Amino acid sequence: MTKARGFDALVLPHLDAAFNLARWLVRDEHAAEDIVQESCLRAYRYFGSLRGDDARPWLLGIVRNNCFSWLERRRMSPDHVELDDELAHSLPELAEAAGATPEAMLERSRTRERVDAAIKALAAPFREVVVLRELEGLSYAEIAQITAVPIGTVMSRLSRARAELKSLLAEFWKAG
Repeated sequence: MTKARGFDALVLPHLDAAFNLARWLVRDEHAAEDIVQESCLRAYRYFGSLRGDDARPWLLGIVRNNCFSWLERRRMSPDHVELDDELAHSLPELAEAAGATPEAMLERSRTRERVDAAIKALAAPFREVVVLRELEGLSYAEIAQITAVPIGTVMSRLSRARAELKSLLAEFWKAG
């Protein structure tokens, strides 16, 4: 099998997971697309260093490192201005739910906003383990490999993140 075919077969099926992780870590959809593209180029360049056939943790580790590098460069940039594009993110969900009643659409939108806000409020180490475990379905061992921390640390972070999410969501629903 050629390098390109091997890469296509082992790495490309995980692009959605890579984008999902990048989007949650950098909180910017366009930057996440760029980071995933850069990560794929790096993964292709270093494809020979992949051990075994499970490219998902390997690729997500590259994406994670690129996300943190991007965040560091952005933090150091004096020209950074954050724009509120929440409406742009909610439009596809609203269109998808067009067959539902207006009340159901509003409730779905509010619930999604609350959950997204709670995940975004988590510190980066907690947010990344929640995304990798709950949204991407990775094992503790895979998360440990991606984040380069012991499994016990992954479990501890996930436990603390879940407790914090529970608390944040309770506050959101109490506030109405």
